[in-house]
Amino acid sequence: MPVLVASDLDRTLIYSAAALALTMPDARAPRLLCVEVHESRPLSYMTETAAQLLTDLGDAAVFVPTTTRTRKQYQRINLPGPEPTYAICANGGHLLVDGVSDPDWHAQVTARLADECAPLAEVQEHLLRAADPVWVRKQRVADDLFAYLVVERELLDEDWVKELAVWAENRGWTVSLQGRKIYAVPKPLTKSAAMREVARRTGADLTLAAGDSLLDADLLLAADRGWRPGHGELADTGFTAPSLRALPDRGVLAGERILREFLGAVRGDGAGPEPGA
Repeated sequence: MPVLVASDLDRTLIYSAAALALTMPDARAPRLLCVEVHESRPLSYMTETAAQLLTDLGDAAVFVPTTTRTRKQYQRINLPGPEPTYAICANGGHLLVDGVSDPDWHAQVTARLADECAPLAEVQEHLLRAADPVWVRKQRVADDLFAYLVVERELLDEDWVKELAVWAENRGWTVSLQGRKIYAVPKPLTKSAAMREVARRTGADLTLAAGDSLLDADLLLAADRGWRPGHGELADTGFTAPSLRALPDRGVLAGERILREFLGAVRGDGAGPEPGA
């Protein structure tokens, strides 16, 4: 039976220049590979060692990139290794099969959102009305599924984010602060549901996952084994579970460590997660 590996991308496997956390002396910094270019500029990186590990993983397991990015944003990324057959975009709103969104899956998701939570238009209107233009730089809707703000983090009133989370909770939505972005996402829109669908289609009997943010929590809980880095929302809140291993590594080296852990688990020679670790 194949092993399915569903991993978040940003700040889990790939990193912007601002998120690299290269705290070692310059002469000891790892060699980096650019894996994303946007508007003719390099945007995201992984270590060269991580690139080889990901190539090996793609040969040994069903690797499924699993991201909150829109399809267009995901398709800017050029990951090393075999082209994944499946990818999960828009936090589970789109299941790509050979690069094309599965229409039946998307229809199921949108029907569930219509039944179970407040409409996107209501949330979008609230964000536009309540956010302070002093710290808001951009307001975006992603694939007509969820909304997010790009903010100046140093000016952001984090009490406002907490108040937004309470407002959203009462309407069946969740809020996540990741770097310079504040996401408002419907609760039924989950990476875990899409991962289960890929597991069903592939017949995988073991699922592995990794992620760093609140929007990855359901994915980590649904997988048989999970890992999180030492940075991000989940680390900041001390998120843990019996099947989850909390790694101390931070920044781009955490991505390398996570891929080593995945490969060890796939090959059966890796140490299992330590409860509460």
